[in-house]
Amino acid sequence: MDLEWSSDERRFRDEARTWLEAHLAEWKAGHDGDLSGDTRDGFARHLVWEQMLFADRWAVVSWPEAFGGRDASLWEWLIFEEEYYRAGAPQRVTQNGIFLLAPTVFEFGTPEQQAHILPRMAAADDQWCQGWSEPNAGSDLASLTSRARRVDGGWVLDGQKTWTTRGAFCTHLFGLFRTDPESERHKGLTYLLVALDTPGVTVRGFGRLDGDEGFAEVFFDEAFLPDDALPGGVVLGGEGQGWSVAMATTSSERGLTLRSPGRFMAATARLIELYRSAPDDPLLRDRVTRAWMKAEAYRLQTLQTVTGTVEGRPAGAETSLVKIWWSELDVELHEVALDLLGADAEATGPWSKGWQFSLSGPIYAGTNEIQRNIAAERLLGLPRR
Repeated sequence: MDLEWSSDERRFRDEARTWLEAHLAEWKAGHDGDLSGDTRDGFARHLVWEQMLFADRWAVVSWPEAFGGRDASLWEWLIFEEEYYRAGAPQRVTQNGIFLLAPTVFEFGTPEQQAHILPRMAAADDQWCQGWSEPNAGSDLASLTSRARRVDGGWVLDGQKTWTTRGAFCTHLFGLFRTDPESERHKGLTYLLVALDTPGVTVRGFGRLDGDEGFAEVFFDEAFLPDDALPGGVVLGGEGQGWSVAMATTSSERGLTLRSPGRFMAATARLIELYRSAPDDPLLRDRVTRAWMKAEAYRLQTLQTVTGTVEGRPAGAETSLVKIWWSELDVELHEVALDLLGADAEATGPWSKGWQFSLSGPIYAGTNEIQRNIAAERLLGLPRR
């Protein structure tokens, strides 16, 4: 693994840094305060930013130019992510599309599906949410009961999805549905692509404990989904193949793309600055140091993962370890920050609000208890209990 950046990669970093600094100032001009991407006004504001990124091909730098990208390497994508978070750029409200669905479309989508879905996703014309979790099917996704019945010309959908991140604001949903009524568990599932304005689909937003409203429940009541609702069809990866397709999505969700190391290196840099402004405390100093070491370890591990990907080695079950690491690191970073702030911590301040969100990390993308089971069984070869 080569830890040195080439001259071309350094030029790429300089270009990204220059663009981000100039355009962030433009985007923030005349805007007071921080609008969360999980509120309706904030989501709309963030879409303006996404369109600015797309206009200069920064929205999806590693994608082919035909789909709005720059044909950048995975190394350059990591560089862009470092610069993005270093600059303090806003959260990517399109992340469930570009970081989760898009890799799955590249792997399983037909040419027609790719040509339609990917450019519109990159431009933020269509915003995608993930419709997997159900009231009785969270970490145990295979127990889902939402159904899709085959009829002439399409599918009839029934059921309910919940904890749908930004579902209250998005235009489309990618979800798993049971298409074989006699099947159980992982069999008989199909991965469907659904426009949320389809008749019979009802989206009901609800607030989180932090006051943001981006979560939604999505109800399907005899909703007819035509086969031709999207060019190339609304089934991704083939009827009955939903579990295999979904596992490709979870590899993206838990592994390389959803939480890049740039996010945690930038948070650690802010944590160090916070420590420097606080009274010296040896115990807190040690905790800050350990947090930095863990963030750096995650960066190095990601470089190793990219090296393997470039050389054609699939990540496999190692993504479960990655998910455990970044989710627990996020909690630790924010807990140390709150202890540094002490009585000065504001309930609505960035560190406090970040801490509230970090607590969900060990739960979403598959609970860490499940990820530990996967690592134990598939990496260590331990028996199931």
